[in-house]
Amino acid sequence: MTSKVPPSRAAVRNAVGSAIATAMASIALRGAQSQSGRLRRTNFHGRTVSLRGGIGVAVGAVTAGACAGRCPHDTRGPENPVSAIAAVTAATAGGVAGLVDDLDAGAHDGDAPAKGLKGHLTALRHGRVTTGALKIAVIGGGAVIAGGLLAGGRRHDHTAKTLADAANGAVVIASWANLHNLLDLRPGRALKAAVITCGPMLADRRPEAASSRVLAAGALGTAAAALPEDLAEDTMLGDTGANALGALVGTALAAHPSRALRVAAAIIGTGLVLASERISFTRVIENNRVLSAVDRLGRRPQ
Repeated sequence: MTSKVPPSRAAVRNAVGSAIATAMASIALRGAQSQSGRLRRTNFHGRTVSLRGGIGVAVGAVTAGACAGRCPHDTRGPENPVSAIAAVTAATAGGVAGLVDDLDAGAHDGDAPAKGLKGHLTALRHGRVTTGALKIAVIGGGAVIAGGLLAGGRRHDHTAKTLADAANGAVVIASWANLHNLLDLRPGRALKAAVITCGPMLADRRPEAASSRVLAAGALGTAAAALPEDLAEDTMLGDTGANALGALVGTALAAHPSRALRVAAAIIGTGLVLASERISFTRVIENNRVLSAVDRLGRRPQ
């Protein structure tokens, strides 16, 4: 007979495990960074930072999903951890797609790299496959699989409701993966967004919210481990870390038992991604006293 780990203890274990995995992966890449310049980037301050932090976050996000399989789940039990498989799928897709984009650095796009969701889709419509378009396809594919897994683990009266739930889950995961990438324009910003989003999910103590809570704890552990070096501008997330962490956050939201919350997450995520095509998030944050204070908290002075 399989013994179940209490949800609260499982959440703590996942947070600690993902934090350790994030830190160890980043530290292990220090040697590779010194041997190759492919992991070095120049940030908005003109300082040289390393993408090893983003790779560490991607490893932590995948670890968080894998470790979530050791906790009790609301539908299938520990022998068939649906939300864990969904999280690993989504985070891996986000991390791999982001890494390809980071290492390519726009070289695949030609002389006029496309920017934004509209730019990549426009280029695709004209027969030019950009790295960003490939990233959209990979992250979207992972989100569809993860959303389908989560929807299949819930009880629905009709197939149409299952399909609608799966589509909603896919939108949540893909949009939040993209949203975190869009926020990764200043040190710590995307990581803080993950903390602010996942923190409240830990307060839901209902047994049916165990999967969502444990995944959220994993995202918090990953973000906490990466924040010090990210804020110090020693490392950065890049597409690799931002997409992987955002996909994990999206999976935690999509795994939540509240249908209203899942629908709201899809609307908010999609709305913000579309708004980014016309609005500068940095300008909005800097013009708001509260958002600006949170954004600058802990950041290295200019």
